[in-house]
Amino acid sequence: MSEVSTIGLDLAKQVFQLHGADSAGKVVFRKTVRRARLLEFLALQPPCLVAMEVCGSAHYWGREIGKLGHTVRLIAPGYVKPFVKRQKNDAADAEAICEAAQRPTMRFVAVKSEEAQASSVVFRTRDLLVRQQTQCINALRGHMAEYGLVAAKGTFHVAKLIEKLNDPAHLVPEAARQMLKILIETLATLDTQIAVLDVEIARRAKTEDIPRRLMTIPGIGPITATALAALAPPANSFGKGRDFAAWLGLTPLQKSTGGKQRLGKTSKMGERTLRRLLIIGASAVVRHAARRGAPAGSWLARMLARKPRMLVTVALANKMARIVWALLTRNEVYRAPVAA
Repeated sequence: MSEVSTIGLDLAKQVFQLHGADSAGKVVFRKTVRRARLLEFLALQPPCLVAMEVCGSAHYWGREIGKLGHTVRLIAPGYVKPFVKRQKNDAADAEAICEAAQRPTMRFVAVKSEEAQASSVVFRTRDLLVRQQTQCINALRGHMAEYGLVAAKGTFHVAKLIEKLNDPAHLVPEAARQMLKILIETLATLDTQIAVLDVEIARRAKTEDIPRRLMTIPGIGPITATALAALAPPANSFGKGRDFAAWLGLTPLQKSTGGKQRLGKTSKMGERTLRRLLIIGASAVVRHAARRGAPAGSWLARMLARKPRMLVTVALANKMARIVWALLTRNEVYRAPVAA
């Protein structure tokens, strides 16, 4: 029997499917293993390549399997799908993962450490709380508008809505008033929790080297800098800055054929959180430049003179992503270019 060189592992909660192949791609085994026996089974296999799709538990299993002496490769699900033959089942998925891992041009995802995953939890939690905060504010505005109580847009003006609700002059049914107070209490709790997370993010930005260097880039603050350090893969996994910008989804879609270049809207692929934070930072820089003027002869000044503001914002976010890649790969800080 030939020795296994590549194992495709289809992850699940309790029952895992494995597909083993030798160096020539010939099937060595197809096996179903329970969760409690997975590491025991892999420990008996010779050191080989173990490939998995990226999912919620992939990084955990990648670390544990790597401790057994195997080489672990994580593949994006979109790159595995073309290798699935006909019917969709666990065995077909495991075989497709094994096939995809053997392709010489396949792109892999780096296994994250426990510390990197812990840092990402901070941002995932903050994003969740901010979404819940927005939901509470929208619900409060909608319900109070039913009784003729409105305020200007923005979280700053929510306090005026609360003042109107507490004013006895505004006749709001008692049953509705009690429910609205529950929303207000929930909103206050969310504000407190978000403030705690903001303090933790600011602490990380001051004490860690990578966020400190990234904050030298205009438009990147503590939240964006620490998010890039926690959520972005290692910079050396990208060949150039454009590859990093493309991973973030800040490059245009291509529909080119016959030697004719056709570029569309931004792809919006990759990490949504990082793309959103970079665009928010770029919009702040563009807004400041539109109000007070950009340095004469600078790239931003030339772009604002001939392009729409939103297009300039996305282009600047793309430029910021390339600068981030350059700083991370060269271990430097940002130095503003001299305007021509």
